[in-house]
Amino acid sequence: MSGLEGLEENFRFLVLEVTSQMAETRAFVAAPSHAGYDKVVSRDDYIDNLKNIVEDACYSRIHSAHGLSKRDIDRIRGLQIISANLERIADYCVNIAGQMRYLKDTSVLARHNPGPLFDVIDEGLARILEVRSRADVNGALGICRAEFDLDRLYKDVFDSVMDELRQGRDVQTGVTAIFIFRYLERIGDSMLNIGEALIFSVIGEKIKIEQFQALQQTLSTAGFEGDVEDIDFRSIWGTRSGCRIGRVSHKDAAPADPAQGGVFKEGNAKKIRRERENLELWAKVSPGTGPRIFSYHEEGDSASMLVEFLPGCTWTEVVLTAAPDVLEDAIFVFEQTVGDIWRSTLEMGEAATNAMSQMEERMAAVRHVHPDFFRQEKRMGSVSISSTEELIAQCHAVEATLRTPMTVLLHGDFNANNIVFDQGAPRVHYVDLHRTHRGDFVQDASVFLVSFFRMPIFEPNLRRRINHMIASFFEHSRDFADDIGDTAWQARLALGLARSLMTSTRFELNYEFAREMFLRAHYLMEGLLAHAGKPWEDYCLPRPILFY
Repeated sequence: MSGLEGLEENFRFLVLEVTSQMAETRAFVAAPSHAGYDKVVSRDDYIDNLKNIVEDACYSRIHSAHGLSKRDIDRIRGLQIISANLERIADYCVNIAGQMRYLKDTSVLARHNPGPLFDVIDEGLARILEVRSRADVNGALGICRAEFDLDRLYKDVFDSVMDELRQGRDVQTGVTAIFIFRYLERIGDSMLNIGEALIFSVIGEKIKIEQFQALQQTLSTAGFEGDVEDIDFRSIWGTRSGCRIGRVSHKDAAPADPAQGGVFKEGNAKKIRRERENLELWAKVSPGTGPRIFSYHEEGDSASMLVEFLPGCTWTEVVLTAAPDVLEDAIFVFEQTVGDIWRSTLEMGEAATNAMSQMEERMAAVRHVHPDFFRQEKRMGSVSISSTEELIAQCHAVEATLRTPMTVLLHGDFNANNIVFDQGAPRVHYVDLHRTHRGDFVQDASVFLVSFFRMPIFEPNLRRRINHMIASFFEHSRDFADDIGDTAWQARLALGLARSLMTSTRFELNYEFAREMFLRAHYLMEGLLAHAGKPWEDYCLPRPILFY
């Protein structure tokens, strides 16, 4: 790494200084003295200065140096994270030394022996420079494991000290001992951060140890051959669900080998398991629409799987960037796909809808972001204007009378970024299928329509393309409803649109645009309430509500 030698030198000094301070802390705990205390505390200022020098150099080098590769930048970023955690370890050493003054009986430490905890920390610190120099992922994992070892050792000590306290031994001494061991345990958190930063330096992505281990297990199950260093892992698609999603491939894999490349998903076991079941269902109902599953791994409360990476662009990219003729072809293929799925999975039989229940569940989050949007009850003479909450409650009662006469297989989160168009095939794929279920087709329709409306794009030409997509899909939904004899679909769609418009405001910080969506939701709900008591087949959605 040309030009980084000075930075590396200061970093080595920082590691050595923290290692020395750890040794001095260990010696002080074993034999407390004023001189030992001064050594621990006085070294801390030097470590703070070194950490600041390294941190400043990291930021300066990234912003001012030319010709740095992504790998160089990743290593510098990793170095900054490691430096911050080394400084934190030094602070914990000072905390431990400070607690020793409150320890009236030092024999408690001899009884519970902090030596094994110091051994784990010393071993981890001693490996940092070598692991970083060799870009050794397995060595980084070993440093990460220090956190688990320290947790285990701390629990043993904690339980033992608590037993002594229950027997009536000196409370101050016991509590102080717990604090000292607790600081040693917290050093494990910093060691874990250091290990994860070393992994980041190698693979170029921030990934937690549990996720990395799940990635290893999942790739192994999928038949991946090679070392972890051979993995090209890149985070893709942002998610609010808490799942880790990344593109995984072998750096030297042949393009025709799909098992050596895919999408890795890791998260809550219940959610990932549900998505696997749904992918298996889609493979039966509409082969090729969802991605294939290469492997699945479950451990405790977490699960991971490797699925096929589907080529193409998200539907948002298609609508905003495709040439006009390509866009028209894409819309045709998309609507054909949606229509075929709806028709092939159609089952007659009434079912309840739950747009208002979904809205109520999300109102706290909406209020947290936009508390001033919520309308209070008002009166103008003899006319009463319902509050937002009352309006939702009244529409909830109306929704109970609007049962869908048939159900179809729904995507469940049918927004534009969960649809992929492969122009080369040409065909449409669905992704993120963990919410798949049977239900009213207007649920997917309303989510899709609002996913375009809520795009904060106001350039006239792009907005015309968005409005064209909205108009086309609305007509497609109308044709489907006419074909199956669903005469009240527009009333149910109005409820779905109101739900999606109002709940989408929790993700939109553009005040005026968010308020526009909130008010449109009110308008739709008020229109439905005004129609209540009349035949629902006579209700017509006010189409201008769909366009901005």
